[in-house]
Amino acid sequence: MRPAGMPFRLGLTGGIGSGKSTVAAMLAECGATVLDADAIARSLTAPGGAAMPQIAQVFGPEAVTADGALNRDHMRARAFADTSTRARLEAIIHPLVGKTIHDRTQQAMREGIRWLVLDIPLLVEAPHWRPQLDAILVVDCRTSTQIARVQARSGLTAQAVEAIIAAQASRAQRRAAADWVICNDDLSLQRLRELVLSISAQMPL
Repeated sequence: MRPAGMPFRLGLTGGIGSGKSTVAAMLAECGATVLDADAIARSLTAPGGAAMPQIAQVFGPEAVTADGALNRDHMRARAFADTSTRARLEAIIHPLVGKTIHDRTQQAMREGIRWLVLDIPLLVEAPHWRPQLDAILVVDCRTSTQIARVQARSGLTAQAVEAIIAAQASRAQRRAAADWVICNDDLSLQRLRELVLSISAQMPL
């Protein structure tokens, strides 16, 4: 039961290359207000971002670029050499992402917004999200489709994409958490939009 005045909160997730961002844009066209966890994380690690003082304290000045942003190349190299680096960095960023989403949800309540989409790539991997959501939409596709799409847009090797996929929740885990699933293999944009519209029509707003 949603508290009075609380927007309907739809969690959106999917593996890399699934087409989740495209679906998020279509949901926005349907009237949803989209909160993008990745975009929030990038803003927190941009020059002057709220995460930067603690990152500098924990990882040292080398972790910060000359303009005050996260030095992603440096941190990537550190993570390769020390597997705990990523977890330590996420321990700084993720609570700030959660607080930002909470604050924006409260703002949406004050503004009378009826429908929020929380675009969270690691929704299934981070179980604290589920109690904050009213339903979950998963964008799914075959692993071969993921690899082909990511290679086409990024130039990564198939092995590199497979490593990213292996670090995420499995397709079965995401589907098990879903209230709705869009199977985004071999769909035209028009057919994908029709499926998104069908789901948006079911929102209990």
